[in-house]
Amino acid sequence: MTNRLPPLTALRAFDAAARHMSFAQAAAELNVTPAALSFQIKSLEDHLGAPLFRRLNRAVELTEAGRALAPNAQAGFAALGAGWRAARRAHDNSTLTVTAGPAFTAKWLAPRLFDFAQAHPEIELRFSASLKIIDFDVDEVDLAIRFGLGHDREVYSDPLIHEWMTPMMTPALAARFPTPDSLRDAPLIHDDSIAFFKSPGDWGAWCRAAELDMDTNHGARFSQADHALDAAIAGAGVVLGRISLATQALDTGQLLAPFKIGLLTDAKFRFICPLGHETRPKIAAFHSWIKTKVTTTTRFEEGRTMIDATTLQQ
Repeated sequence: MTNRLPPLTALRAFDAAARHMSFAQAAAELNVTPAALSFQIKSLEDHLGAPLFRRLNRAVELTEAGRALAPNAQAGFAALGAGWRAARRAHDNSTLTVTAGPAFTAKWLAPRLFDFAQAHPEIELRFSASLKIIDFDVDEVDLAIRFGLGHDREVYSDPLIHEWMTPMMTPALAARFPTPDSLRDAPLIHDDSIAFFKSPGDWGAWCRAAELDMDTNHGARFSQADHALDAAIAGAGVVLGRISLATQALDTGQLLAPFKIGLLTDAKFRFICPLGHETRPKIAAFHSWIKTKVTTTTRFEEGRTMIDATTLQQ
């Protein structure tokens, strides 16, 4: 028995056969004939000096040696694949893959992408609207925009928007409910996507911040923030809108935020990428662009009293 590694093609044939537990399915995956795959596995067994499979009538099963090799072979090919994808991304300066949550993608990024495309025609943007936890060593993305409490480790993380909320409604509803006290008679819209906040960030919290004694246990409830915002734009009621997602609707006059009390939450949007990648030209360009764009949300804070939700009691 030798410690010299066997040919990669033989290991690849074994990995496919061990995953499928079928020589025929492994051969189909690798686009070779079953005979060719069988030859590769036999050469691997000769190299090892021991069988890796027991050949049964219509099936195969791993031997003890096969069971020892299979998980490490699979992990090795997964690591090779990740390394190859990372090398291709490092070489590719023209394509930038960004992941962000569906609501932020629809309400914040999408309306502004034309501006980035005009400023950087050399960069082709690709978006993945997803909330999944990103593993930059596996997932084929360059950077992530994530919303939450911000416990980021072993990555580059830069805060973008510190989220705050205030009642928002159409101009027609704003005429009907001109004061905070008049909201007692208004149809409320609830955004349940913020339930993970450590500090209260719901209608009850805003009423306490506004010193308004009001029953808030009625109204439509939505599990997605952009759906709640769309309902408010349609005139279905008054939403406790998140400034990050509502900026476009406020800019166009679809929604108004007439009251002076804003509820500052403990959650924020962050720009995240692998450590050291923040200086790569395409990532740095997007980072600089988005930092400039998010500053436009601060103008809605002018003349508003911001109440920190962490100071409120249930």
